[in-house]
Amino acid sequence: MKEFWREAVGNLLTVKSIVTLVLTLVFSVLAVTSRIDGGQFLNIFSIVIAFYFGTQHRKSMTQEVTQEKGDAE
Repeated sequence: MKEFWREAVGNLLTVKSIVTLVLTLVFSVLAVTSRIDGGQFLNIFSIVIAFYFGTQHRKSMTQEVTQEKGDAE
């Protein structure tokens, strides 16, 4: 269980994750203070989240393919 939390925190401290969290926070504050409207927030947030999860998915797929190749040999 301790290793799980250590890995989870380690993953959150990657540059990509930090940028995603900061952008989410900044655009949330801008939307709440009415400096940008909800539509703009939704567009920007969707792009950021799609990029983040897309790269995470590609990374996990690459790791799976690499493991399968190793198992096949």
